[in-house]
Amino acid sequence: MKRARRYLLAGVLLTAGIFMGWLGKGLAAGDAVLPGSEGDPLVTKSYVDSKMTMAVVELPAGKRLIGSAGTEIIVRSGTATAVDTALGGLSDVTEGKDLRSGDIAPANHLLIVPRDDGRGITATTSLFVMVRGSYRVE
Repeated sequence: MKRARRYLLAGVLLTAGIFMGWLGKGLAAGDAVLPGSEGDPLVTKSYVDSKMTMAVVELPAGKRLIGSAGTEIIVRSGTATAVDTALGGLSDVTEGKDLRSGDIAPANHLLIVPRDDGRGITATTSLFVMVRGSYRVE
């Protein structure tokens, strides 16, 4: 009888030890990443603004807005037409089509300049656009 109690006590202690080791390892693995470390870097407001904020640009009739690769354009008011190159036009991701020169740039559609090769929009009337990315007005 004493031998059975000893085996039972040893089994219970062994099981409790394994459980406590497993629990301790699980808690240690859940350590939070330190702010400012490689896992959670700090960024400046100007960096976030450059990546997240769209600039509002007013274009008079006849002016062109030429974007760099990845520039996003949204026509908010007025009328504009696409400016393309021999390699293609603007990507209208709202409608899922390619806008070529002379095509109307629809209002409130997201237009993306796929390459840095002179693509953009021409204002046929005075207009306001929202732009994210690098661009120049000609």
